[in-house]
Amino acid sequence: MEFPAAEKFGIVSQMQRAAYSIPSNISEGCGRDSDKEFARYLVIAKGSASELEYFLLLSKDLKYLNEKDYDALFDIVNQVKRSLYNLINKIK
Repeated sequence: MEFPAAEKFGIVSQMQRAAYSIPSNISEGCGRDSDKEFARYLVIAKGSASELEYFLLLSKDLKYLNEKDYDALFDIVNQVKRSLYNLINKIK
């Protein structure tokens, strides 16, 4: 992956925040008092995964990511989203 130095505080920073937010929200939700609250944090984590998915697509469109790297990362993010979706449905 080759991101321009100018993107260090742009797309790269946004992608990092979205990626960090996924496990952070799962962890925070685990510490809540009810399944309803936990599910709410899982939904927030799924939203962060969707945000990361967008930044991957943008990075590919801007030619910062090649097709192979994009596909691999996109697959990982989609697996995370599917797992969150399944967990949310189990809890509700």
